[in-house]
Amino acid sequence: MLQTRELFDSLASRTDHLDPQLLATTADALLECEQAVTACATGMLAEKENDELRLAINRDLDCADVVAATRRVLTRGTDADHALLNVQLEASAVACELSYELCSQHARHHEHCRISAQATQHAMTACRELLQVLRP
Repeated sequence: MLQTRELFDSLASRTDHLDPQLLATTADALLECEQAVTACATGMLAEKENDELRLAINRDLDCADVVAATRRVLTRGTDADHALLNVQLEASAVACELSYELCSQHARHHEHCRISAQATQHAMTACRELLQVLRP
């Protein structure tokens, strides 16, 4: 399997001079988050009380879509538009925060929510760390 860091190192045309390890860490966190919130939404749909979990399901699905888009923009790597990347990373951090807010409340009762809460928290942190580097 291709390692994300190797991918970023291979992009010789990268002109933004961002740390490839930081980029790889963020991209990996976003991928893990996307997988976790998608699985969690599916898990919540299977629960008996899925009507009560509707808002959490929607937040998970929104989060999956936002972090996937951010990961793709981040991975393109060449001539990165920092303004666009800033907005995408901020949107991902917010989407992760909203998903985390509800999944963490259900984490005691549903293992998929616990895993999702951890993944969203990790991705949120990674996005904010990269944002600190990007912002002047």
